[in-house]
Amino acid sequence: MKELRYLNKFLYKYRTKLIIGFFITITARIFALVAPNLVGNSVTLIENYVVSSSVELGELKNKLLLNITLIVGSAIIAGIFTFIMRQMIINVSRYIEFDLKNIIYIKYQSLTYDFYKNNRTGDLMNRISEDVSKVRMYVGPAIMYTINTLTLFVIVISYMISVAPKLTAYVLLPLPLLSFIIYKISKMINIRSKIVQEYLSKLTTFTQESFSGVKIIKTYTIEDSINQSLRVIASDSREKNMSLVKIQSWFFPLMILLIGTSNILVIYVGGIQYMNGEIELGLLAEFIIYVTMLTWPVATVGWVTSIVQQAEASQKRINEFLETQSADLFDNIKKSDLDGDIIFKNISYTFKETNINALSNISFKVKRGEKIALMGDVGSGKTTILEILAGVYKPDNGKIFINNNDIKNISLSDLRNFIGYVPQTTFLFSDTIENNIKFGKENALLSEVVLSAKTSCLDEDIKSFKDGYKTLLGERGVNLSGGQKQRLAIARALIKNPKILILDDSLSAVDTETEEMILNNMKNTTKNTTFFISTHRISTSKKCDKIIFLNNGKIESFGTHDELLKEKKSYFSIYSKQTQEKRN
Repeated sequence: MKELRYLNKFLYKYRTKLIIGFFITITARIFALVAPNLVGNSVTLIENYVVSSSVELGELKNKLLLNITLIVGSAIIAGIFTFIMRQMIINVSRYIEFDLKNIIYIKYQSLTYDFYKNNRTGDLMNRISEDVSKVRMYVGPAIMYTINTLTLFVIVISYMISVAPKLTAYVLLPLPLLSFIIYKISKMINIRSKIVQEYLSKLTTFTQESFSGVKIIKTYTIEDSINQSLRVIASDSREKNMSLVKIQSWFFPLMILLIGTSNILVIYVGGIQYMNGEIELGLLAEFIIYVTMLTWPVATVGWVTSIVQQAEASQKRINEFLETQSADLFDNIKKSDLDGDIIFKNISYTFKETNINALSNISFKVKRGEKIALMGDVGSGKTTILEILAGVYKPDNGKIFINNNDIKNISLSDLRNFIGYVPQTTFLFSDTIENNIKFGKENALLSEVVLSAKTSCLDEDIKSFKDGYKTLLGERGVNLSGGQKQRLAIARALIKNPKILILDDSLSAVDTETEEMILNNMKNTTKNTTFFISTHRISTSKKCDKIIFLNNGKIESFGTHDELLKEKKSYFSIYSKQTQEKRN
């Protein structure tokens, strides 16, 4: 149960409810034990009346009526306390489930971009849903039934030993064998539970990706191939589940067999003792009821063991993510004024997954409010520079300064609050257009939303929709064109009024005329904003104050449009080619 130690802080948090639940459990078990003793007493009274006539009929009726009343009353009281016990302990498990899901979700939001490149969405969803559900069973039903079982064992067996030690010894004879079987089977359950959860993650991931990519699947008519792949994964998952279930299925039959053996021993040994006059018939009946009462608690030992082993496997998977380092690792976090010059000094970066060197000794200085264009071939490092500036990646070497503040001493939340970032791939939420823009500024007024949409030349498009800004978007904005998606993402960044605005090839899906309108609009609304734009168009770069031209992760040229033309390097070649194409 090493992995489950993580949950101890939650158990401590809700210790009051758990302690109350513990004492209520004991109380409920005490009242539940009243019935067997009264039944035994009633059987003894009837035996005395029939055999020795030592009890008169009227007295017998009165005592039996009293016993029946007490049995019914104790059963009702035990039932009430059992209900309260469940309300206390099971409710705690729901509270812990709520807390754990929130912790995992918050952790997910703090993890690095690299983490999400190496882990699939389906697996992340499975760990916060299925794995947490398995853990909840441990902190709820498993704890409740364990307390219940231990309480019953201590009270019942203590009483049984006090009244008939020899008979009790025979009743408990199968228990060592039971313990050994549980130990052996539980180890197998732990291993197989982990495998089952891993396959469930694979199945969840595959179905999630299939639903998200259904348009591609249908376009390329590969439904049969996808269905076949799903059948293979589902079949493997079923096989692993059946392997687990086969082990789990041994528990209840073995429990019932061992309890049945105890009943036979009680009847046989107790019968001999009764015939020898060592015990009364009522005590024999009482012991049979006690053994029957122990049947379910003993049977739940196997079930609880199975729950604990599955929870252990699931918590181990959860802990793997919780122990992953978060993106914000800075020791000297402080609030900083990020409105100032930006300096890149000998920045290098290598992608760990592919070992590709993306940037090598990149150095440049950008003054506050300057407009910077990044150009270069595909894979030259434009996006990497912008993502390092936005805190998506941490450089391997070198330093970045913003207004003389080392970026390592600035928390990611502070940094990103000052930045408006539009990545290459636009992601929109299944919400209204208005709310998608408001992701940039949650408390924005409608007038601010409209202004940012006008700046990105999207306002007229939105007005043409039936519900205007209240139009509900499909998954990832499926009901918008590529250009509309990009312009909405730009509006979302502009509404923040960022000190630093980053557009990573975010105008590629709009025509040159619309692009020119957007850039002209942004001149008026972002006068004091430091602006970075990754582009392949000379028409865009020439509007910027400076141009950084990259070649294989290194800066080939840095300067104004006219300065780069005079160098007659790669930038001049692209300019000549695009100018010729425009003439043609």
